[in-house]
Amino acid sequence: MIRIYCKNNGITKEFESGLTLKEIYDGLELDMPYGVVAAKVNNVTEGLAMRIYRHKDVEFLDITTSDGMRMYVRSLTFIFMKAMNEIFPGETVRFENAISKGYYCRMDRPLTDDEVDAVRERMLKIVECDIPFKRIECHTEDAIEVFTRIGRMDKVRLLETYDHLYTSYYELDGYIDSYYNGLVPSSGYVKLFGIEKYDDGVLLRVPSKKNPLVLEGKVQQDKLHALFEERLQWHCKMGVETIGDFNKGVRAGHGVDLLNVSEALQERRLSQIADMIRGRGARVVLIAGPSSSGKTTFSKRLSIQLLACGLTPYAISLDDYFVNRTLTPRKPDGDYDFESIHSIDLPYFNESLTRILAGEEVDIPTYNFKSGEREFNGKRLKLSPHMVLVIEGTHALNPMLTSQIADSEKFRIYVSALTSIKLDYHNYISTSDNRLLRRIIRDAKYRGYPAQETIMRWPDVRKGEEEWIFPYQENADVMFNSSLFYELAVFKQQAEAMLRAVPENVPEYSEAQRLLRFLDYIVPLQEKEMPPTSLAREFLGGSSFQY
Repeated sequence: MIRIYCKNNGITKEFESGLTLKEIYDGLELDMPYGVVAAKVNNVTEGLAMRIYRHKDVEFLDITTSDGMRMYVRSLTFIFMKAMNEIFPGETVRFENAISKGYYCRMDRPLTDDEVDAVRERMLKIVECDIPFKRIECHTEDAIEVFTRIGRMDKVRLLETYDHLYTSYYELDGYIDSYYNGLVPSSGYVKLFGIEKYDDGVLLRVPSKKNPLVLEGKVQQDKLHALFEERLQWHCKMGVETIGDFNKGVRAGHGVDLLNVSEALQERRLSQIADMIRGRGARVVLIAGPSSSGKTTFSKRLSIQLLACGLTPYAISLDDYFVNRTLTPRKPDGDYDFESIHSIDLPYFNESLTRILAGEEVDIPTYNFKSGEREFNGKRLKLSPHMVLVIEGTHALNPMLTSQIADSEKFRIYVSALTSIKLDYHNYISTSDNRLLRRIIRDAKYRGYPAQETIMRWPDVRKGEEEWIFPYQENADVMFNSSLFYELAVFKQQAEAMLRAVPENVPEYSEAQRLLRFLDYIVPLQEKEMPPTSLAREFLGGSSFQY
């Protein structure tokens, strides 16, 4: 007999050795109204088909949890790919990115409405049949042979650079695919989904984490989608669409070339944006983006390009316009809510900007974070004819921030690390994971926070982004992708060491292990090859900019 400590109810119960997690769940008689899709076993997320042979701590997960939702989405994607394979045999289908509160997938040609309807009906039939997902573990060479036989060369390229003796893949009623994390036990677990035509492909819609009985509300994100499409076009031209492609290039000695091209593409885009600002005649440049998007380095590099255009940038920090600490809004738990836009003195900020743009000389405050009060230290600003104000911050695209400033005076920029490369055609790398890795490295190097603490804080960071940043991203005049398709390769060694330091006995261990799993597929690239102006240097160190 084995002892299972269930974190859901705090009860320890004995079971026969060798039972699956699903059988253990049934034996515990837990009340989980949305059902169960996965479990954490000793703080590592596993599929419910896993058999348990020793004493374990177990926490069962539904789709209101991040790990549970990821398991659900992977399983839904598998069902979608199977349906597509049956209806369009031999066609290449790509899982591109998260967009509009769903997931964008496409073929090499547009789908018609009738074809989308046919895929939906086939998916519903697969779900109704409740077919088991079978996990097959084998030698990596054998998996390469399997995927070569079925023409999945994107997976072959990835596995050929995966330096492990064994790997695994899944089979669903004859259809074979692979995912770097687990799936639900059977297709019947995917009870709710949506599929609709979106641009040239389809949008897979998933249940809401807050209310899994309904689909997540769709959000129109045309500008963000266009940015993803621009990224894809560049990658196709370069022949580096997946990590497998990138790994092959690095192993062939082309890593430095790939790095240099990636940097050159960003510099070219920065130059274009500076030209747009000058052409518009805007005098206020507003830069917003989520955590670890590289806004600071972007602002500095944009300022250089503005100087090259004959403009003089002047940086204004929103931090200096915080209200006095006693006036800061509070969260429901009583803590200060520094993420709220109302932590900024909006009337005073707008008054100052209005006066500056009118040609007046204005006192520029400095916020004393120790005393929690605004101070004036003699810093004054009078706008010259060729001067441009550069304002970077969380709320820069929120209309409330500059409500008294005419739109003709403003140029809005949204910056984010939109992961620019996939593992393979069916496994994308989340943009939030890209940013989390950046933050883990930066927090450890410059703030003294271990990876465990950064991971622990990340859900609150994401919550603030959902409330104050993402709703306003489509307000941007232009979007900038700060991700470099080589950056995960240079992050790999530092990130892995930091993630492995997360102890097994803490909840954050699960997230650390998940990140390590996909980093394991990436061939490393030496940091020394990066230029000192690289945006990634903001996190790795060695930048020529002062922060």
